[in-house]
Amino acid sequence: MIARTPRGFRDILPREALARERISAVVRERFSAAGYLPVETPLLEDRSVLERGARIKDSAFQLFDSDGTLLMLRPDLTLPVARLVAGRVGADGLPARFRYEAPVVREEPSLRGQPRQFTQLGVELVGEDGAAAEVEVVRLLGDALAALEVPAWRIVFGSVTPLKALLDACAPTPAFRERVLSLVHDSDLVTLDEAIASEPALAPAQARALAEVPRLCGGAEVIDRLDVLLAEAGVPEAARGTEELAELARALEDLFRAGRLSFDFSIINSFDYYTGIIFKGYAEGIAASLASGGRYDAVLANLGRPGLAACGFALSLERLQEVLGEPGESGVVTPGVRVAARPIRIAVPKGSLFKPCVEALEAAGLPTDELRDLGRKLIVRDGDVEYVIVRAQDAPAFVGHGGADCGICGRDSLVEAGLDLLQLVDLGFGGCRFVVAEPRDKAGEAERNYGWRGTVRVATKYPRITQRYYDSIGQQVDIVTLHGNIELGPIVGMADRIVDITATGTTLAENDLVIVDEVLPCTARFFAGPAAYRCDRRIRDLARRLAEVSHEGGRQ
Repeated sequence: MIARTPRGFRDILPREALARERISAVVRERFSAAGYLPVETPLLEDRSVLERGARIKDSAFQLFDSDGTLLMLRPDLTLPVARLVAGRVGADGLPARFRYEAPVVREEPSLRGQPRQFTQLGVELVGEDGAAAEVEVVRLLGDALAALEVPAWRIVFGSVTPLKALLDACAPTPAFRERVLSLVHDSDLVTLDEAIASEPALAPAQARALAEVPRLCGGAEVIDRLDVLLAEAGVPEAARGTEELAELARALEDLFRAGRLSFDFSIINSFDYYTGIIFKGYAEGIAASLASGGRYDAVLANLGRPGLAACGFALSLERLQEVLGEPGESGVVTPGVRVAARPIRIAVPKGSLFKPCVEALEAAGLPTDELRDLGRKLIVRDGDVEYVIVRAQDAPAFVGHGGADCGICGRDSLVEAGLDLLQLVDLGFGGCRFVVAEPRDKAGEAERNYGWRGTVRVATKYPRITQRYYDSIGQQVDIVTLHGNIELGPIVGMADRIVDITATGTTLAENDLVIVDEVLPCTARFFAGPAAYRCDRRIRDLARRLAEVSHEGGRQ
């Protein structure tokens, strides 16, 4: 038997350890030169204490100690350092500038190819004036990336303030507010549009602002457009947060001019954690962020230290390794690929979606001649575009792991993949729907079984979609995952019902199955990786053109 490490954990041998030391030394020197002092926090934390600071997602890495206290392995360093400041640093120790270099642990699903343990190199600045703190830590991040010679690095800003203020002014119900926040958190801008369109209580200016704010991106000029949208939607000037953003842009004008900074208001996740700006650091050839951080005053207030400004960021050592060409694994990097030197790479699904995809891309102005004589080729270069031919179900994985910048697939494939991707445009073709169905002659049996068993047994090829549906209706479900002939599940008694995709209902009817509920409508969507969308204008332009041709063709 192989003596191996658990999934998502690995040994680091001397060659790689030396590379990690070299990277860490450069970062540590920049942090120290800026006056940041080292701190260390425990690997295990009292979960109840951290939860006072901010909501924590469920973690697999928890245990009870002999006193019955629920402990957890730290998922990041910001909350532990905030706890340290709240409990150990007096007023005479402020402002506090702390740096750290330590491993953290987060759960990742199987077969994602991503580590569950990685090392963060970060800083936290607590007690300084808010705007000054933001400027200081952003410049420090830029200084560290420049010192490391990270290729074509860029820092992208968002803010939680504008959207929260907009929802305070116009959300007709708490449920609608939470729905919008959830969709933006999930980067699902297509379903966001649908939710806005289906809410009759919104005035036109409010609907326009809700749809446009998460799509605003560019230089300091976007602040003016943001201010106009919020004003038209009735958001009071004092609540908009635009003056603070303008102040930040003025203080960092040199970096904006150099193309190192930009705004993108799709970066507005973690709403209960951050209270102001959020920013991420990107680089060429990486499909995920190298660094992330922001303003989090509310965490200190929740921990009993109100009135303190707090801002910080953390770099991923593993992602730095790969983007710098050092040995290592993060599962989200394509080493050695230079965005400026290569064409846009688009994941195009084969099968029934292929032809309408080609037509949509051609209508958006892309060259498609080489796609029309595809043969058995898997990668096709046509002008300044490179098409990667994949199964629709695999398109999200190719984009999410850096094999392509953007792609097209059905909504179902995006839901099932569960990756960090921006869903940008509903292309309108490939329409079908997900349904719950059962044998006609077993009507009512599922309810009876649920009554005594406390769960419904469902056969499906789509476990994530199925779980989300049953969670939404408040029923417990046991999922039997099959890969074909789903209809057989309830017929032979393996399951009570099925959740499957249908376009015409013919297959269901031929097997004497009847639809008992609708789960999810599904059409093809254009989507992109966060780094590609936020750092490559060509991707954003393509999304805009695809949206235009979809509307012109009556697809939306």
